[in-house]
Amino acid sequence: MDLQKFTQLSETEWRVEAFDGMRVPGVIFGTEELIRQMDQKVFEQLINVACLPGIVKAAYAMPDAHWGYGFPIGGVAAFDPDRGGVVSAGGVGFDISCGVRSLRTGLRVEDVQSVKARLADVLFRRIPAGVGSRGRLRLDRFDVDAMLCGGAQWAVERGYGVKQDLERIEERGCMKGAKPMAVSDHAKNRQRDEMGTLGSGNHYLEVQSVAKVFDVEAASALGIQEGEVVISIHCGSRGLGHQIGTEFLKEMVVAAADSDIDLPDRELACAPIHSEIGERYLGAMRAAINCALANRQILTHLLRQAMQEVFPGAELTLIYDVSHNTCKVEEHPVNGRSMRLYVHRKGATRAFGPGHPDLPDALRATGQPVLIGGTMGTASYILIGTKESEKHSFSSSCHGAGRQMSRHQALKNWQGRQVVDDLAKRGILVRSPSYRGVAEEAPGAYKDVSAVVDAADRAELSRKVARLEPLITIKG
Repeated sequence: MDLQKFTQLSETEWRVEAFDGMRVPGVIFGTEELIRQMDQKVFEQLINVACLPGIVKAAYAMPDAHWGYGFPIGGVAAFDPDRGGVVSAGGVGFDISCGVRSLRTGLRVEDVQSVKARLADVLFRRIPAGVGSRGRLRLDRFDVDAMLCGGAQWAVERGYGVKQDLERIEERGCMKGAKPMAVSDHAKNRQRDEMGTLGSGNHYLEVQSVAKVFDVEAASALGIQEGEVVISIHCGSRGLGHQIGTEFLKEMVVAAADSDIDLPDRELACAPIHSEIGERYLGAMRAAINCALANRQILTHLLRQAMQEVFPGAELTLIYDVSHNTCKVEEHPVNGRSMRLYVHRKGATRAFGPGHPDLPDALRATGQPVLIGGTMGTASYILIGTKESEKHSFSSSCHGAGRQMSRHQALKNWQGRQVVDDLAKRGILVRSPSYRGVAEEAPGAYKDVSAVVDAADRAELSRKVARLEPLITIKG
């Protein structure tokens, strides 16, 4: 990306002032090296987002930003509903509420090493993964609607987990305002057999070691220490979320024209928040958030069963569950006064700082955990939100490494079998139903996750707590 149009405000913050149809500036967080590596399309999409009606303060891109549909992935924007603000399906993304959940196992790395191959096989057998994967649940239409209303709370009530889990999930496991009636029958039908599945793409379940602790006090509050084993789950709302995104994007193209919204890019299709389609989309999107929360909760139950098979008596406790790809109503200060805004985070993580009232009691003094997933063979990270991130980016941080190569390009560079073999030589076991999927998600297809995390830390978007290294990856 060409930086000539930006003004460098700090080592990790770059700003382009509003021009042409922009209503607010554009801001990118990252080191000079990271931003130069970004595709020029990120700049173009950021500028386009800044043109949308009702946008507040600035359009933001996180250090892991890369080209996406409409909004850049890693994009953040907040809209004022009282000033013509819009909601955009492209600003949320297709995999609504894709997110990461991490759990403590109470095990040490040495406990796992001696049974690593057996554990990998048990997890692969018990955790449905891959394109078109089906779960063990079969939901009728009444069950689907109940799940879309209740989220992880619905799952726990049916025996998939414990009530204590809910305190460590955003929205305490249930997104209010969900409207199952706003979700099409086609979207619901796609989900009936997919609950409790990882899916494909960059989704995974990973057994990890806590390789390094950067903040002992925060790590203690989260209950983690160096040398311990944690397990992370990365997945979302599966076919239901994708179907909702597809259907509403088509409707929003028409709605934008009907509302005299001049779209700089058709992919930025949107609708006024205070409109029939805007409210209907928000209801459907919130239902998809609940779907993703329920999905990760069921997967947690399956994971606990699998771990009991190899480690009888093992107890897995939730560290936290965060969502990416959402639009949430939040209070944020703007020009000295608190405003109720609709904050779009596409490939970005909410990062509330210490003291925020929406955090559970056990974490309020520490800040919200920010779970950053790597990809096979690379580190993942646990960070926490900061008070500074509210003024910087509406309490938002990065969500992963960010692709630097398309899946098509990755297939030209790597063969899945070779990736699996190379990682095995490093002591990292991969289980996947698709070598093609492995090749598409090869570690080299992504940016340096450590550089991304360091940039987020230096920009005060979130603060490093611990680095996690992979031991076993179950890949969709």
